[in-house]
Amino acid sequence: MKLIIINGPNLNLLGKREPEVYGNETFETYFPLLKAKFKEIELEYYQSNIEGELIDKIQEVGFSYDGIILNAAAYTHTSVGIGDAVKAVLTPVVEVHISNTFSREEFRHHSYISSGAKGVVLGFGLQSYALAILSFLQE
Repeated sequence: MKLIIINGPNLNLLGKREPEVYGNETFETYFPLLKAKFKEIELEYYQSNIEGELIDKIQEVGFSYDGIILNAAAYTHTSVGIGDAVKAVLTPVVEVHISNTFSREEFRHHSYISSGAKGVVLGFGLQSYALAILSFLQE
């Protein structure tokens, strides 16, 4: 099974950015732990702060991978383009958020991605990524 985690803007600052919301661990520290936990999966990681690059990556892998775990971050609430890309590809997408977006600002309560996603995992910190991976294993 081949999965990719795609992270959007500012997630490269995990561990530094708003630790009270996102915790103190960087994704670069967490990703090897995920790979070790799910050894049977070919797991890749991609991050960009640029909307078009995220769309390009979704289109690139969206017809050949077994799953996409997408944390579009702030673009979740603003990008019709990313939402359209998720709907355009055949690879199933699980939308992930580290924080519980419904306990935050009102604008974070709407997602342009959810309607095209297989499911949504949010509010469990970095563990949200592991839960998303499990959703692919339990199909």
